[in-house]
Amino acid sequence: MTARLSMAGTGAVLLDVAHGAFDPAAQRRVWAAARALAADPAVVQAVPGVNNLLVTFDALRTEPDYVEQRVRACWQAASPEPVPARLVEIPVTYGGAFGEDLKLVAAHAGLSEDETIALHLAGEYSVAAIGAMPGFAYLTGLDPRLAIPRRDTPRLTVARGAVMVGGGHAGVMPCTAPSGWHIIGRTDAVLFDAARAEPGLLRIGDRVRFTQAG
Repeated sequence: MTARLSMAGTGAVLLDVAHGAFDPAAQRRVWAAARALAADPAVVQAVPGVNNLLVTFDALRTEPDYVEQRVRACWQAASPEPVPARLVEIPVTYGGAFGEDLKLVAAHAGLSEDETIALHLAGEYSVAAIGAMPGFAYLTGLDPRLAIPRRDTPRLTVARGAVMVGGGHAGVMPCTAPSGWHIIGRTDAVLFDAARAEPGLLRIGDRVRFTQAG
């Protein structure tokens, strides 16, 4: 598997192992490499993305060549072993005022709204990465028929709890913020609460299943 390394600014190295469709085995290696790099005192953060890994460091104290060598070594040593995962169920109210893009997503897929909901409910998703905002999980496992390009113009305000699809991923808004993803429903589940002992509802590797809210 070819890994591409590049500088991201002056204080970060990006490891990119994406080759077309999402690769779950590569993602498990990304997680393993991130854990190994996080133990290196020269590394400020090792942040897994979707089939990529961003490693930040203090450019005033550490040479980029050292970090690149460490990233390459940790990637080569990384094993795609599964991580402990929980199953988290998220109840969703679909469509109507809570899912203003459901009709558009259904039309893009050539399905009815009910068929679109059924496909979204049928998936078993996995948390590949957490980022963009606190508690936001990039969920893989979306049925390819529901993949849809993100909006050309992001909405400036998307409510917390919005259940969305964007590109080939699914997600849930952990807070009210701008987003270019398509909204198909709403959940009352709280994805992020700074007052909780563990603020984020989801962890990397968790499995997620959406259910129809009663």
